[in-house]
Amino acid sequence: MANEEDDPVVQEIDVYLAKSLAEKLYLFQYPVRPASMTYDDIPHLAARIKPKQQKVELEMAIDTLNPNYCRSKGEQIALNVDGSCADETSTYSSKLMDKQTFCSSQTTSNTSRYAAALYRQGELHLTPLHGILQLRPSFSYLDKADAKHREREAANEGDSSQDEADEDVKQVTVRFSRPESEQARQRRVQSYEFLQKKQAEEPWVHLHYFGLRDSRSEHERQYLLCQPSGAENTELVKSPSEYLTMLMPPSQEEEKDKPVAPSNVLSMAQLRTLPLADQIRILMKNVKVMPFANLMSLLGPSIDSVAVLRGVQKVAMLVQGNWVVKSDILYPKESSSPHSGVPAEVLCRGRDFVMWKFTQSRWVVRKEVATVTKLCAEDVKDFLEHMAVVRINKGWEFLLPCDGEFVRKHPDVVQRQHMLWTGIQAKLEKVYNLVKETVPKKPAGPSGPAGLVSGDQRVQVAKNRAQQNHTLLERELQWRKEQVRAATVLPGVRVKEEPLSEEGEEEESPMDTSPSGGLHSRLANGLPTGRAAGGDSFNGHPPPGCASTPVARELRAFVEATFQRQFVLTLSELKRLFNLHLASLPPGHTLFSGISDRMLQDTVLAAGCKQILVPFPPQTAACPEEQKVFALWESGDTSDQHRQVLLEIFSKNYRVRRNMIQSRLTQECGEDLSKQELDKVLKFLTLKTPTPCREQAARDVAQSTVATFPAEVRPHRLSLRSQDCCVSYGGMWYLKGTVQS
Repeated sequence: MANEEDDPVVQEIDVYLAKSLAEKLYLFQYPVRPASMTYDDIPHLAARIKPKQQKVELEMAIDTLNPNYCRSKGEQIALNVDGSCADETSTYSSKLMDKQTFCSSQTTSNTSRYAAALYRQGELHLTPLHGILQLRPSFSYLDKADAKHREREAANEGDSSQDEADEDVKQVTVRFSRPESEQARQRRVQSYEFLQKKQAEEPWVHLHYFGLRDSRSEHERQYLLCQPSGAENTELVKSPSEYLTMLMPPSQEEEKDKPVAPSNVLSMAQLRTLPLADQIRILMKNVKVMPFANLMSLLGPSIDSVAVLRGVQKVAMLVQGNWVVKSDILYPKESSSPHSGVPAEVLCRGRDFVMWKFTQSRWVVRKEVATVTKLCAEDVKDFLEHMAVVRINKGWEFLLPCDGEFVRKHPDVVQRQHMLWTGIQAKLEKVYNLVKETVPKKPAGPSGPAGLVSGDQRVQVAKNRAQQNHTLLERELQWRKEQVRAATVLPGVRVKEEPLSEEGEEEESPMDTSPSGGLHSRLANGLPTGRAAGGDSFNGHPPPGCASTPVARELRAFVEATFQRQFVLTLSELKRLFNLHLASLPPGHTLFSGISDRMLQDTVLAAGCKQILVPFPPQTAACPEEQKVFALWESGDTSDQHRQVLLEIFSKNYRVRRNMIQSRLTQECGEDLSKQELDKVLKFLTLKTPTPCREQAARDVAQSTVATFPAEVRPHRLSLRSQDCCVSYGGMWYLKGTVQS
């Protein structure tokens, strides 16, 4: 109350809002001239406006009689602009630069907070401004002078070539433009040339200029006063806050430009108001490489680490114990490279290759990445700068040291990430035609300085490992030979036996389903080192008589479910499906104990499948794992006989013609199949009538493992799906999985 008494109200002024000129009132500013030097007394020769763009041009006369005016310069400029011939299109008809043009530019696009005020007889009248424009001298006449100069040069060249012979008739090539995509149309609409063209399309509206003291100007200024209405209402029906909001509305431009989420500079207060998944996504997208401990410190101490660990796996991949943001987060669909225009899919594949290289070594050479990915140097440099730092004469080193503490605390996460990297590696090998190399595991002791490992060193490490496990391999080989002898071999099908030489043992390497030695040196394929080197088992492979173990039962269930869904599989495809199955299992599952290639193949043979020795051509590009083909021999339905005949055919021929298959089926089955029936035999061998024992087995598997199987291998859905046994390519039929691209 004391402050109000010290500051009494001296005068009350009524405020009126005039709207007669609300859509036509502009404020002109002349920033290159002081306020004391106005243009009020200078003759205005012409005025024009583009209302949609709020663009105004004014032509004002220049006092050529002023002693400060250089007449020779004025004549020279007029000559350069218009030439020696004067016509209606001439800019300066008096052959003297006697005028100048002022062109406007918008100071702000939102003028809702600005008004022109007129105080008269104790009343304040406000008129909203439609636009605020700044006018500056235009030098477009110089562009016209340059164009005239080029025309004169072209005319001179044309005159000098008139004496020469006529030009020969040239062939004209007509090209038809391809349909424009939606993405290309958006880029074209946002381009500078398109905007300039749209602005030029709007016609000029010519105006009449009236001076400050003109009677017409005085008449128009009367519209700045609020016109009296019939019914006068002096009562204020709005509350003070509503009245202030009407006088000063919130800026829509500022609200629209305000970012929804942090971009370059992160506001931690605003960040923590978002959901946890969005916080993790934004942090990883901005930082790109981060240890898990740093991520937890940024999110706050009250956040559950399990929830963070679950969320970070959706937006990042584990590289050397640190989290690196996924490529599709940085390069979403419909985006492209700012350097080369390469689509996002190619960029993601190239960046995944760089990330995978860093899972193998701390050093990456940029030239090697560019050679493999076929991307430009700028794109490759962007990939490397996200996660590495350059070292002179060495290459690019991973940005952060290996986080061994995270690896020790979360072995299940490391195992799952390793499975994902195995799948990515398989895709990269197919896309880039990479040669598979065995990466030696690092010793358990303290490692020396990081460096590149040569091919000879890798071969030597593999040989040493094979010699150390020689006793175990002999025991496994002897057990396998006994199993093969006991198996019943059906006529017409050859079952492949493992080679007895020591070299053959080296080729049969364990399937890697565990993190590399550099990530967890105390684990060997998911088992402690002491157990992996023990005499009872090797790499999780149970000795004879242990088929009833939980690992064997789970593996048997997976194999049976997979072959019920896909009748024919190569070893490489089966391993890929097994890795995907492992990635879907919960942490601590029994299958994480380690499965070798031999154990997987033995389980396939024990599940009623046979190995088909497809005679691949000598020049085939298929790797040894792709040449091992397994097929379901008996499924208990009416298509078994047809499928067995097909498998016998492909055990003797790599590819066959359709008429050969039809004649063989007619000979073996005694049925004359039509074209539609033969197509059904070749492509759609459907499981329709499972036997009671198979139904019981499917129910048992579903009850015990349905929670751990992904949708594509659930046993209780097998009887409803159609399968492909053979594929056609180039007029020939191949066993599925044996066609080489």
